[in-house]
Amino acid sequence: MAGSLAAVTEANSGGGGGAGGGAETAGKRGRPRANDPRRPGATAVDEILDAAAELFTQRGYAATSTRQIAEAVGIRQASLYHYFPTKGEILTALLEATVQAPLALARSVVSADGSPLDRLLTLARSDAGQLLAARYNLGALYHLPELAADEFAEFRADRAELASHYRSLAAAVLGDDGDPRVLLPFRLVESVIGLRSDGAVGSGFAAAFDGDGVVDAICRAIQRVLA
Repeated sequence: MAGSLAAVTEANSGGGGGAGGGAETAGKRGRPRANDPRRPGATAVDEILDAAAELFTQRGYAATSTRQIAEAVGIRQASLYHYFPTKGEILTALLEATVQAPLALARSVVSADGSPLDRLLTLARSDAGQLLAARYNLGALYHLPELAADEFAEFRADRAELASHYRSLAAAVLGDDGDPRVLLPFRLVESVIGLRSDGAVGSGFAAAFDGDGVVDAICRAIQRVLA
């Protein structure tokens, strides 16, 4: 039986924080740290991901080496490889952290009770909120040319599935899967990424306004384009 929309939202909501905005810790737990941590995070893996997120989004993925990540954490490069054998695995963990929670919510709301529009807006509000609140703007990495490689196939599939759930909910609102407007809600939500890249919103804005202004505007835009 389909669950209520409120119960679905509560079950799939989680606290923010960390490089990926609240996703589960990725990688190996490994050996305990011998030195005092330099980065936010409960484990060495968390610290590595936080440092990599900062470097990838500020310097670029190709321009960042595993040595630089290790130095930012305060560990040897060899120690970093104990947790993540390749730089690609670090990027995979960061990217997956941006889609895990919204994808889990999307899978739930598509079969929940409630109108298609209410379920779509529940998903959009949660997804846009976590993209806005994340410590680093990891969505800016979604279009890296490196992501065409096989090692990132799972992430590409997960993001495509998330987009498909947005489309199916929008199609249910419109009653027409062939209407080109079904593509717009997902893109409107991900406009948060561009806004952050342009400096239109940031950590200070999110702290002052709790992100509600941007998220509300996106949800209103979705309602208007599907009206």
